[in-house]
Amino acid sequence: MVVAPGVYDGFTARLALNVGFDALYMTGFGTSLSRIGWPDLGLATASDMIANASLIANLDPSIPLIADADTGYGGPIAVARTVSQYIQAGVAAFHLEDQVQTKRCGHLLGKELVTKEEFVSRIKAAVEARTRAQSDIIIIARTDALAGPGFDEAIERLRAAIGAGADVAFLEGIRNEAQATAVCEIMGETPMLLNLVPGGLTPNWSMRQAQDLGFRMTIVPLMLLEASQKASTEALKALKSDGKVNYGEKGPRGLSELCGLKDAMKIDEISGGKALGSI
Repeated sequence: MVVAPGVYDGFTARLALNVGFDALYMTGFGTSLSRIGWPDLGLATASDMIANASLIANLDPSIPLIADADTGYGGPIAVARTVSQYIQAGVAAFHLEDQVQTKRCGHLLGKELVTKEEFVSRIKAAVEARTRAQSDIIIIARTDALAGPGFDEAIERLRAAIGAGADVAFLEGIRNEAQATAVCEIMGETPMLLNLVPGGLTPNWSMRQAQDLGFRMTIVPLMLLEASQKASTEALKALKSDGKVNYGEKGPRGLSELCGLKDAMKIDEISGGKALGSI
C-alpha cells in the first residue's frame, strides 16, 4: 500500500523526504492554511495549488507527488488546463471531486454536490488532457456523496468515474469499517484510496488496518499541520509568557542541512565556486 504523508510547503516536504517516504501528498487543506491563512473553503485558487505542487514535486522528482486538485477550478476547459499544468509541474497523481465550486474540506459538514453527469464530465476532461499530453499521470476520482445522497449514490459515481477513465477511486468521509470493507469489495480490482483524518469523520486506523481493509493508497493530510500547530503554539506561548526561547537544537546550519545545504555545497564545489566553502 502506498502511504503518503500530507505536506504543504517546501519545509514539510523536505522533512518527509528525509525520513524516507516513497510518496508525498500535497494537501489542499494544508495549502489553503499555509499559503493564504484561510480554511479550506474553496478560497485557494488553481494558481495557488499549481505553484505549490510544482515547488514540492521538484524538490525530488524521483519521489511521486499526489496532489489535491479540488473541483478542477471550473468547467471542462478549466479542468483540462489544471491537469495540463499539474503534468507540467511534475505531479504524479491528483484527485478530482464532485463538490460544487464553492467547496469545503471533505470532513466538514454541509457539502453540496454537482450532478453525477457533471462529475463525469470533469473526469473526461482530465482524461482528454492526459491523452493530449501523452502523460501517465494518475487520475483519482473522489466523491463526497457519502455525506449527502448516501453510499449507493457514492458507488454509482465512483463506477461512472472509473468508466470514464479514472484510475483510482476515493470515497471521502468513510465513517466505519463496514463502509470501508464494502466499498473496497464492490469496486473490485479498482485501487481504492483512503483519506485518514484523525479528528474528522474517519476512524484513526493504522496503516496495517487500512491495508487489511483493502485500500491500496492512504493519504494522511493533517498530521504535520497538527504537529506543527502544537509545537509552534507551545514555543510562542513560552516566549510570550516568560520570554524563554524553547528551541535551538538544530540551529541555522542544521535546519539548512535538512533542506539541501550539502547538495548546494557540492554543486558549488563541482562548478568551481567558493561561495559556500566556509559555511
